[in-house]
Amino acid sequence: MSTDVYLNDRYVGRVEDHQSFINSLKSERLKNKFMLNLSVSYNDRLNEIYLEGGKGRTIRPLIVVEKGKPKLTEAHLKAIEKNEMTWDDLISQGILEYLDAAEEENAFIALTPDKLTADHTHMEVSPSVIFGLTTSLVPYANFGQSARLNRGSKAQKQALGFYAANYLLRMDTDVSILQYPQQPIVQTFMYKLVEQEKHPAGQNIVVAMMSYEGYNMADSIILNKGSVDRGLARSFYFRPYSVEELRYSGGLVDEICVPDKEVKGYRTEKDYKYLEDDGIICPEAKVHEDDVLIGKTSPPRFLGELEEFSIAANTRRESSVAVKHGEGGVTDLVVITENEEGNKLVQVRLREQRIPEQGDKFASRHGQKGVIGLIVPQSDMPFSATGIVPDLIFSPHSIPSRMTVSHLIEVIAGKVGALEGRHVDGTTFLAEPEKELREHLLTLGFRENGTERFYNGITGEEFTAKIYVGNMFYLKLKHMAANKLHARASGRIQLLTRQPIEGRSKGGGLRFGEMEKDCLVAHGASLLLKERFDSDKTLIYICEDCGMWAVYDGFRNRKFCTRCGSNVEITGIEISYAFKLLIDELKSLGVYPRLKLRSKY
Repeated sequence: MSTDVYLNDRYVGRVEDHQSFINSLKSERLKNKFMLNLSVSYNDRLNEIYLEGGKGRTIRPLIVVEKGKPKLTEAHLKAIEKNEMTWDDLISQGILEYLDAAEEENAFIALTPDKLTADHTHMEVSPSVIFGLTTSLVPYANFGQSARLNRGSKAQKQALGFYAANYLLRMDTDVSILQYPQQPIVQTFMYKLVEQEKHPAGQNIVVAMMSYEGYNMADSIILNKGSVDRGLARSFYFRPYSVEELRYSGGLVDEICVPDKEVKGYRTEKDYKYLEDDGIICPEAKVHEDDVLIGKTSPPRFLGELEEFSIAANTRRESSVAVKHGEGGVTDLVVITENEEGNKLVQVRLREQRIPEQGDKFASRHGQKGVIGLIVPQSDMPFSATGIVPDLIFSPHSIPSRMTVSHLIEVIAGKVGALEGRHVDGTTFLAEPEKELREHLLTLGFRENGTERFYNGITGEEFTAKIYVGNMFYLKLKHMAANKLHARASGRIQLLTRQPIEGRSKGGGLRFGEMEKDCLVAHGASLLLKERFDSDKTLIYICEDCGMWAVYDGFRNRKFCTRCGSNVEITGIEISYAFKLLIDELKSLGVYPRLKLRSKY
């Protein structure tokens, strides 16, 4: 039976013997007869051959295997070490070849040389390359659950560290810098390969796995206040603000200055207290919410404003940039420059020191993330027989369900590395074996299972159970309570719905949804709902005869029903404005709801 052939998703012809056609193409590719990134795949269900050479595909290198033996030999490796051979030479000689996801479906790939059989077509260059960049940085990843590895990879991208050496000269949005970043004790071979030590993110800390009065249940973690005072997980948060002097038609321009009192929308003198004569804040000024950073006045938005008054100071409006809602800090950098159009541009960067607090998010590299549940004074923290006080207490209940055995192994490996003063190789599939690490612990005078005698920091009593403790590389993530904490009483509302506006930065309200309503009812606080639902109450008039909405003529001070006239009883009722909008919506769809009134007394 003949097989259809497609090149870049376009039909090009048919072949009688699909297997010999595929084999000949692959052998020609190995001889560099045509493009190396051409993928050849066969779909046996549809009996179709796909040739793909387009851009945008992920291709990866694999060692070619023939008759159960890899083409890459010891002789090749020695030649590479002596710089007699390069990567390109391996490709051109057909020792390595690039495969995409489609061609991998037809390949049988071995992980290591000892797993090779006669059926295998390829072998991994290194077992680590089956992972992405960040996942390959996770130590002992072959002992972790795949879903958690994905989360661990994500956590590393969100971790605070040292992202650029020139961060003091940059105006990046939403930036945090860890104050004392470290290299991990347990690291993979990829760590050095990608020069990750130039961008450290995280700290090596002592972790004890135990419960602490329930404060670390449901993924919470306990921090030692003594460790926090010594500088654990401290960071700087940077937030840029910028203003541009725009030019408008008619020769009107913005002006960066200290706004005059006659300007429309003038704030208070207190708001402008940090501004210098040029209307720009002075460096190292400590500012809080609503303090003006850059003073600016703009021409009126509408021409009608110009016609009403003369073109004078009082026609201009206030358009200064102030510190956003819920933020503050110290003015770290002030830059005065101009943009591409030649307009004056002023940028101000705020700096805020962030000390760990309840609600800040932390994670290990194994996807075990959680927020601080409690910060305990050092005197109340449990301690080991040798006097070691852990920096962090992690709940042991988070291990069985998540199946992150790699998290446990890192604790032992970190302990060995800290005691011996060296880095431990945790490269996936090629790491220092757990058995050897346990033997190292025994020779160092510790239990081989990683547990130690611990004492209650409050009572001084010895715990019945031995506590699993060791060193671990922990990450502080960018999700901090200071950036998310939000509350409001009254404030701006939307014009259409008369509901509070959305968004923390705009001083908006917090959504009280259906599940929140259920909580109030479940706790017997249902009367609070009455207050919630009449916060936007409005008065409407209902015809008691037909139940339709009546009309109130304020000019003539009379009420009437458009259907029944004025000789009917019309009653004013209070309803939520949101409900009124719903009724209006139904009317627009041709549905006319009738309300049945009943005395609440």
